[in-house]
Amino acid sequence: MHDAAPLIIPHLAGFYAIAGPLAEALLRVVVGLSLVPHGLRMAMGFFPNSGGPVSNVRDFAVLLDNGGYRPGKLWAWVIVATELLGGPMLALGLFTRPVAIPIVILLALSIWEHRRGFFWNQAGFEYPLLWTAAALYFLANGAGPYSLDAWIGKVF
Repeated sequence: MHDAAPLIIPHLAGFYAIAGPLAEALLRVVVGLSLVPHGLRMAMGFFPNSGGPVSNVRDFAVLLDNGGYRPGKLWAWVIVATELLGGPMLALGLFTRPVAIPIVILLALSIWEHRRGFFWNQAGFEYPLLWTAAALYFLANGAGPYSLDAWIGKVF
């Protein structure tokens, strides 16, 4: 652990004490729930015309096989489960550290897949890099006080 940074405006200490854990929970919810639309698109065809030519797990498996991720059928289901199960679990702060492992790996691979440039609006790795760093925070630190892990007393 690190020592707390000195406060520039000490009178705001109460605000920081309240806002810090709330901001942490908000970040966890955003990161976790942001995975869900991707899983819905790849597994069930939700959000057509919002990405690649994938609208079901079978097509996603073929895409993965063609991209060198074999066996595509296995990895398609692993990715879909990570997004549709792991995402909400991260958002809720349930078994946070274990569930963050596949999420961080998935997002790190996304950085690799977008390695041809930096800027997100040119299909670069800027967005997956930021998303990976946020997920990595929860792998390293756990869910925080506003989570199911804290509520049930787990140390994940």
